[in-house]
Amino acid sequence: MNDIVPGSGDDVLATAAKWKEEGREVALATVVTTWGSSPRPVGSQLAVDGEGNFSGSVSAGCVESAVVEAASEVLAEGKAKLLEFGIADDQAWEVGLSCGGNIKIYLEKVE
Repeated sequence: MNDIVPGSGDDVLATAAKWKEEGREVALATVVTTWGSSPRPVGSQLAVDGEGNFSGSVSAGCVESAVVEAASEVLAEGKAKLLEFGIADDQAWEVGLSCGGNIKIYLEKVE
């Protein structure tokens, strides 16, 4: 269950800091590039803890589910990733960008 409703106007960085203070592992996803139709602008962020709780929003639909899943790998490996979702991907319909958009999301572990 999510601690905070995604896209509810919460302060993602404050939430990530609070989670770190509580001893949780935290990953931070940031939209770094958009092209075409994209539900969230560059700079939008999503914090994810080690249990899959998340705060904020980087897109809509299943893109966030894919980012949450990738966050578990980033937390386990400690290595940042650049994720790309778009109409050219086989996953475009699956992750919710079937409208023609493309986004790149930088995902990193918060130390």
